Amino acid sequence: MLQLFGVLVLALTTALLAQLAYNKYEYNRKVKQFGCGELTVAKNGFLGWKGIRAVLHVLKTKKGPAALKERIDAYGRTYVFHIGPAPVISTMEPENIKAMLATQFKDFSLGTRYRSLAPTLGDGIFTLDGHGWTHSRALLRPQFAREQVSRLDSLEAHFQILKMCVDKEMREKGNDPRGFDIQNLFFLFTLDSATEFLFGSSVDSLVDFLDDPSVRTGDHGGVDEAARKGFNNSFNHAQELCALRSRLHTLYWIVGSVVKKEPFERYNKEIKTFVDFFAAKALKARKEKDMSLMDNDQYIFMYELVKETTNPVTLRDQMLNILLAGRDTTASMLSWIYFRLARDPKLYAKLRSAILEDFGTTPEAITFESLKQCDYLRYVLNEALRLYPVVPINGRTATRDTTLPRGGGPDQSQPIFIPKGQTVSYSVYWTHRDPRFWGEDAEEFIPERWDPRNGNIGRGWEYLPFNGGPRICLGQQFALTEVGYVLSRLVQTYETLETCDHKPLPPLYNHALTMCHEEGVWVKMYKGEKA
Repeated sequence: MLQLFGVLVLALTTALLAQLAYNKYEYNRKVKQFGCGELTVAKNGFLGWKGIRAVLHVLKTKKGPAALKERIDAYGRTYVFHIGPAPVISTMEPENIKAMLATQFKDFSLGTRYRSLAPTLGDGIFTLDGHGWTHSRALLRPQFAREQVSRLDSLEAHFQILKMCVDKEMREKGNDPRGFDIQNLFFLFTLDSATEFLFGSSVDSLVDFLDDPSVRTGDHGGVDEAARKGFNNSFNHAQELCALRSRLHTLYWIVGSVVKKEPFERYNKEIKTFVDFFAAKALKARKEKDMSLMDNDQYIFMYELVKETTNPVTLRDQMLNILLAGRDTTASMLSWIYFRLARDPKLYAKLRSAILEDFGTTPEAITFESLKQCDYLRYVLNEALRLYPVVPINGRTATRDTTLPRGGGPDQSQPIFIPKGQTVSYSVYWTHRDPRFWGEDAEEFIPERWDPRNGNIGRGWEYLPFNGGPRICLGQQFALTEVGYVLSRLVQTYETLETCDHKPLPPLYNHALTMCHEEGVWVKMYKGEKA
């Protein structure tokens, strides 16, 4: 029996090595056929076991995309990195990113993204390719028309509760050298504003934080209290597991099937049950022609969406996809802005001066148009997105044999061959920090670099915070408007901002599907000068 087992192991090993040798031969043949240069290959051990270890190590140590620096220094801006037996090409070259997202768009798909994320997000705009994606985009585009993203009235109501939370934190923790975590408040705020925009009813997570029901914004649309309070936790944990599935590429199935099966299924069920409640409510309103809901003066995403589709699963999945974007992008962006401004009081004072000059001390002058015209505010937003893009690493998979413009040969200036099925990971985090485009101070937070008088005009594919090409983010203006409004109102209200975090950079990253600070953003804020 042992001899038979040994023979089987030897036969399988021989077959595997023969297949690998043949694949290598075919790859080299096509590299020459397409006139491409050789790619640098990272040494990741037999069958890429070191690659799996590296992925798990980054997740454990919370180094996030900053961990790529060691590989970039060792292998260059484009290289092959095996995660298990699967080779992944990693690049930060703008020309390669442009090719995948725009000029060679049809040569690439989302690869394993659907299988990695669909258990949580379903068939939505962020998970689908082809006709499904085209349909989703057509369905959602009207919801982000200018007249909708310019509605700021509902944001002010949530801002007032956010301000109450900041004041509460300062009363209770103002004398504590650790301060309070404003990132936590930003995530609660954006969940509240996003659920009101989507469902017409905020989950009131900031109200729960205040522990003051008297400031509740509504009846939560009748949703069960336990489901309302449990949704945020389930959504966070499901995203973390989805992120791990994505980073394992073709081995995504291990998470949710072999490990973490029960919690992943539980989180997804709780998320979908919560959103299904609102989808059913919208469908009922349409069926009963309840015009008080369908044609309300207040814009509500799901009541507009239900005019276009009556499929309850489609409604749920699209709302989940937009909720992910609406909550996480704005909260992360606000958090990184405060993380950097708190470390440089002069920058905060300069921004406050610009805000007060353009808007005064009240919200009346803050509009969709005026936010875009406040130059220094725009510089701060751009710089935060440059250093801390909300989605720092993304990827595509080749749908046919093709090429990318750069990365081959000794100096990585030649085209590279991309076989069908090959995954290419691209890191805008490092593109945004490349000294070739941003100078030797590329890792410093300098809003003034965006002033056209400094020569930085017409940014191209080296700056890509909202993706590019046909899949460019539909909600870009929505996110910038919300962040600009909240930031302006906070700066109007609080004269002084100081950090309570003096740890050296880079920070620890919570890099799930989006990226925020792992340890929170610990600050103190004063309405007057610090006493």
